[in-house]
Amino acid sequence: MSTLRDLVEEHTNLEPDDIEHLHRLAGDWQIVSDLSFADLLMWVPIEVRGEYICVAQVRPTTAGTAYQDDQVGRIAGGPEVAHLAIVRQQGRIWREGDPVWYGDMPARHEAIPVRRRGHDKVIAVLGRDTNLSTARTPAQLELNYLTTADDLAQMIADGSWPPPRHPGETTSAPRIGDGLVRLDATGKVTYASPNAQSAYRRLGLAAHLVGESLAETTGRLVDDPLEGADATDRIQQALQGEAPARKELEARGATVLMRALPLMPAGVPIGALVLVRDITEVRRRDRQLMTKDATIREIHHRVKNNLQTVAALLRLQARRVGVPAARHALEESVRRVASIALVHETLSMSSEVSDEAVEFDGIVDRVAAAAVEVGATGFSVAVRRQGDFGVLPAEIATPLVMVLNELLQNAVEHAFEPVAPEAPEVVVSVHRFRKQLHVTVADNGCGLPEGFDLDASERLGLQIVRTLATGELRGTIELRGRAEGGTEAVMVVPLAKR
Repeated sequence: MSTLRDLVEEHTNLEPDDIEHLHRLAGDWQIVSDLSFADLLMWVPIEVRGEYICVAQVRPTTAGTAYQDDQVGRIAGGPEVAHLAIVRQQGRIWREGDPVWYGDMPARHEAIPVRRRGHDKVIAVLGRDTNLSTARTPAQLELNYLTTADDLAQMIADGSWPPPRHPGETTSAPRIGDGLVRLDATGKVTYASPNAQSAYRRLGLAAHLVGESLAETTGRLVDDPLEGADATDRIQQALQGEAPARKELEARGATVLMRALPLMPAGVPIGALVLVRDITEVRRRDRQLMTKDATIREIHHRVKNNLQTVAALLRLQARRVGVPAARHALEESVRRVASIALVHETLSMSSEVSDEAVEFDGIVDRVAAAAVEVGATGFSVAVRRQGDFGVLPAEIATPLVMVLNELLQNAVEHAFEPVAPEAPEVVVSVHRFRKQLHVTVADNGCGLPEGFDLDASERLGLQIVRTLATGELRGTIELRGRAEGGTEAVMVVPLAKR
């Protein structure tokens, strides 16, 4: 499916700033669609053919759609788009058409010119198409919605809608159905939807909102006086024609997300539209998750400390053992325990542990450095990494770091016997392909012994490698000679969830 940008660039000569404005409009037009009880279709002209192509569509959540089929990508011409041509030529909102029938469904067509702020050129036309078969009986809510929708439509035609984006806003914006408050030019509430009234009751307001100064009422309700003053200022900014960032209001244990939008049809400030959404339960779950995350990080921290204690005890025991083979075995155990501790240390410092994922590149680099440091060789071995492991789930990271620890340690200690090359080197290469991790640990050493068989090897380290690679990681591993000399261990690990 082609995107809005793809379709516009393919069929028009609109400037990048025009396309960016259309993107911003499509990102904020659900409000207009819901207030209008109508589908919005964004049409741009195909100049050389005299036709129009629909590059975006949004359906209302407050009423039935006028189109069961997706209209994006549809090209229309002739009498079907005559009203769109009128809007482009005259630069005004068009409402004078008769209902159009689609089978047994009547629909009303309207069209709104789209301009950028400060520019007269009409860069697109919004079709506002209403399914009349599901039209509501005009009541207070419907009338206020439609009146506000007409004001926003005029602002689209003026170029003053949508409002500018504020950096760092990640919380989903309130929608029309969450709660709507309309203010007049003085800041008095002229209409509050039932959901908006309920949201303010959660904040502690016993009276009805209609007739109240919303800025003063909101500032009085919020627990923190400074936060209350900030909320008051944002509503006042909307009344003055600005579009402030969203604000969370907290009072009596409740949390309400507020977004204040100016109403300025024809450039005249006539009031503001304030959307509110009760997010008390959302924030309560967020706090629970934060507590859970902190607990998980503390558990990883304690596991890391315990593993380091075990490693220290093994290291102490190794120093007291007089048998060289036993001492070497204990020292290898120290390195294995330490490599697992690295994973838990990284998880304990992560700020995003909800998915139990870990940045693995730093761990590999530390394991590689440790392998060089403790390697019992009389020369210097260079170990480097090619490619990025990226973020890996802990269930993969823990066995994988043990496998890499064994392979690196084995390469540093044994690959360059009996004669080392001029520049001994071990390279860890990695890339992702089709939800698989392909890892190679290669050296430029003396190669494998004659008749070597990984499955038949009695070395504990290689047995650990084979068991973890094929068992815990559900992958494959192969040790083989390189054509240019040396050895490489090739491992494939599936990344799909188990």
